[in-house]
Amino acid sequence: MFTVRPLKPTFKSYLPPLQTDVKKSPHPPVKKLEATLLPGEIVVNEVNFVRKCIGAEKSHDDLWGKLICTNFKVSFVTHEALAQPRFQVSNRLLGEHDIPLACVDQVVTVNDAKGKKKVLGSNQKLKFNPSELVLYCKDFRIVRFSFDEAGPEGAKKVCLAIAHYSRPADPQLLFGFELIGTRYLDSTEDGLNGARPAGGSQTPLFACSSDWDREIKRTGAAEWRVCSVNQGYGVSPSLPEFFVVPASLADQDLRQYAEAFSGQRLPVWCWNHPNGSALTRMADITDPHQQKRLDQRICNAVIKSHPQRGDVHKADLDKNLPSIQEVHSSLVRLRHICVIDPFAETEEKWLSSVESSQWLDYVRTFLKHSCDVVYILEGLNASVILQEEEGRDLSCVVASLVQIMADPHFRSLSGFQSLVQKEWVMAGYRFLDRCNHLKKSDKEESPLFLLFLDCVWQLMNQYPSAFEFTETYLALLSDSMWVPVFSTFLFNGPKHHADTMHDFLEDKKITLGEGEELCLPPVWDWSQQLSVTDQALFNNPIYVGKAAPYAHNGAVKSFRRTKHKTWSSTLRGAPPFQTGWSSTLRGTPPALARNGLQGSPGTLPRRNSLAAQLKSDLFPVRDVPESPSERFARDWFSGPADPQGLLLPQLLPSHLALWRLYFLRWVPEAVIPRGGPVTAVHAVSQLAHEIETLQGRLRRYKGPPPGTPPPAEPSRVFFKAGSLSEPSPPPEFLSSSFPFSPVGNLCRPNLRGTPISKLLNGAKTWLSTETLAGETA
Repeated sequence: MFTVRPLKPTFKSYLPPLQTDVKKSPHPPVKKLEATLLPGEIVVNEVNFVRKCIGAEKSHDDLWGKLICTNFKVSFVTHEALAQPRFQVSNRLLGEHDIPLACVDQVVTVNDAKGKKKVLGSNQKLKFNPSELVLYCKDFRIVRFSFDEAGPEGAKKVCLAIAHYSRPADPQLLFGFELIGTRYLDSTEDGLNGARPAGGSQTPLFACSSDWDREIKRTGAAEWRVCSVNQGYGVSPSLPEFFVVPASLADQDLRQYAEAFSGQRLPVWCWNHPNGSALTRMADITDPHQQKRLDQRICNAVIKSHPQRGDVHKADLDKNLPSIQEVHSSLVRLRHICVIDPFAETEEKWLSSVESSQWLDYVRTFLKHSCDVVYILEGLNASVILQEEEGRDLSCVVASLVQIMADPHFRSLSGFQSLVQKEWVMAGYRFLDRCNHLKKSDKEESPLFLLFLDCVWQLMNQYPSAFEFTETYLALLSDSMWVPVFSTFLFNGPKHHADTMHDFLEDKKITLGEGEELCLPPVWDWSQQLSVTDQALFNNPIYVGKAAPYAHNGAVKSFRRTKHKTWSSTLRGAPPFQTGWSSTLRGTPPALARNGLQGSPGTLPRRNSLAAQLKSDLFPVRDVPESPSERFARDWFSGPADPQGLLLPQLLPSHLALWRLYFLRWVPEAVIPRGGPVTAVHAVSQLAHEIETLQGRLRRYKGPPPGTPPPAEPSRVFFKAGSLSEPSPPPEFLSSSFPFSPVGNLCRPNLRGTPISKLLNGAKTWLSTETLAGETA
């Protein structure tokens, strides 16, 4: 028999052997794209292979990743990085590409092939497969996503999910309630909030009588008292449980009077001037039979609360100020001009279009009316009653501005936060309806709080050293309205807050222990959103506060708050007046001066300007005697401004500007790379840091022995000096939109030669196109 020899293998492999050891692999495994979720946050829908559009056309700068809709936000997750250098504040609640659902104003789906476009609402159907998704946001952002490589069904589902969850039907469906409920039930971490002992907030919340008592003592309002007649909200559903009234009004009288006022909103105290005059606010008296008697009774009580029994003036805000609907329409027009309308179509009329939006006119009107109130309080030593239909909209703006102008305490960071808490949150401002968090009625929506912040910015722009906080703080405070986890912006008043939390506890069957409360955190705890380092962006390096140190002839001294002066020595601007004032019980209406809006000869230019020195032109010789307000204006201009004294704004059109950091921060055309006001802030901050460093060395030199040095205080400035000999240059990411970045947030074409870029380059944008063309030729 034959034996068969085994054949030798003839196949030879030229490939290297398979490497099975993952640890030695030169290419690490690709991480899965997942959203960072907060407690209680769940993913509702997601789709892969989505392109976030950086420009209007297809660009190699576009980012690829996953689009995710949760019950809190729209999240875009990517491994790619933007090509351009940028800086953006790192929010602990939101990622770099995240948008809170409460910030989404409109959800627009587009199908390029069929030429279809649809604005999605809650529980709506989408009959076509979207190729693009455009999100119009309430903070002026426009974000666009493309689904050209994504699955059509997944793209459709994520668009419908965003449209549905951005329109909750009930306040308890806002994410903040899910967050605190999960924190409480888990009880495993001390995060954003949950069950905690009552109190503990550094900013007074004015939910207890002690906060009001401290404010009464601080302002010296000796003839006013804290009233507890509304405990349990048995008298008024929109007033807080504790508020301040004249000491001469008894609780029994207040209960009797309440039914005659709109919304049962009794007259309440806001603030006292050092001279004894008081600022109060009240709703309209709806009972015509009791109107005259009640009006007399309230005014008599306010007069008795004045040490000199000064007069009382009433200001009808509904007659003299724009309505909430007019303010809302103005902002809609401004949004279209700034970030929606193509600049190419409005190049010749951009500035006139901004003017036609009337936003700056309304800012000027509110500032002007607040100046009127300040003049009555200080110049005439009389009390003022701000009267409005319900006393919880326009009066919030005016009462706050008056106190900022007249009281330097409210120009500090802590004072400003207490002011918003006192005059907006506890006064019953309808944040839920005015922000339209539930998307129920556009008629109730109004950006009054944004208008107020813009007015504050105008004052900051004219008196930069008088405010402890910066415009970055104001912008981030406005953005926090659209992060639905803070009690500050989610309710229509204190009672609505209490009732909603009570219903939530019952629905979740949560029983709290003694001394515990389950509550949403106020926005004033900024550590919930920002690191300590980023919170330094709030601090103004040139702020001249109470006892702020400064150098004089080589010696370190302190600025101190000056004592109360007469009107002539403290008034720093021309107080314009308008009709609608009534002098109750005594005297006649105050003299009305020119309104300062049309640049009339009687108005005052900017302080220290050349025109201020031309007194013959500024105050021409007239047959008409000079009014008291004009004499006050002369005295005010005779001295330097006191950052810790009275502040009044200049109201000529040339003195009021568009708040560019807020309205144009997402517009690429408006960005000045390594330029803008922030470059001056960068230089001053470095100088302030050098001073802090030298002061620390002096303390160590004069202090205890080297073994026990005093604790080092954290720096209050964001930009720090690299060394005392050579200050560091501005970083590359610094721009006029700092600390925000328009890169990746706007889908409009980046056109050059636009009015904004001309304005930033110093062109004469108020001239016609033909004139500009002739000058160029």
